[in-house]
Amino acid sequence: MLIHLRKSVKKSVGANKIRKLKQAASQSIGLRQGSEMAKMELKTLLAKYDLIQKEFEELDGKIDYLLDEIPGVAQMLAIKGVGRDTVAGFFAEVGDLREYTHPRQIIKLAGLSLKENTSGKHKGKTTISKRGRKKLRALLFRVCMILVAKNSAFKALHAYFTQRPDNPLKKMQSLIALCNKLIRIFFSISKKQFEFSEEKMLKDIPHLAGSKKAELAA
Repeated sequence: MLIHLRKSVKKSVGANKIRKLKQAASQSIGLRQGSEMAKMELKTLLAKYDLIQKEFEELDGKIDYLLDEIPGVAQMLAIKGVGRDTVAGFFAEVGDLREYTHPRQIIKLAGLSLKENTSGKHKGKTTISKRGRKKLRALLFRVCMILVAKNSAFKALHAYFTQRPDNPLKKMQSLIALCNKLIRIFFSISKKQFEFSEEKMLKDIPHLAGSKKAELAA
């Protein structure tokens, strides 16, 4: 909802268009018809902008209210790199998580389930299905790129996936794995309302867990 509104604001009232119209109006000499038309168009656009801005602020407040009512949102927002727009967009796409019994259902909804491309006896490479919701998949990829940059746990896990000696993943494959990891984290937090822990996330990788403890102790 929030993303759609921002896009409509940009589409309806482009900053460059307003700037050009202002310039045309300020440089007018006398009452030339072209300049007057520019002023009228600018006035209309600014009025439209004010209206959309007011609607945006009202919607912004409604989103905050709705998020406050959803179990686990506070814990999700406490994860470094996860913002309100991400959480709002996630729930806008998946709906009530109580309707799901397993995170695999959400992974499938996002089109992030793995499939193997085969032809006869030829064994092809493994890719994601991309049969789910494109907007949800795009949202997850965006937030995971932010998490890799800002969240030490996701950054360490991404490094492990891409640099491990056995079966290292390509960067895009690693991001897919991280998207699925984030879905599982959101699902578990929604069900149990626990605080996200970097150490707990890295428990499955002993040498990373040890490195993290040493880093935190330093």
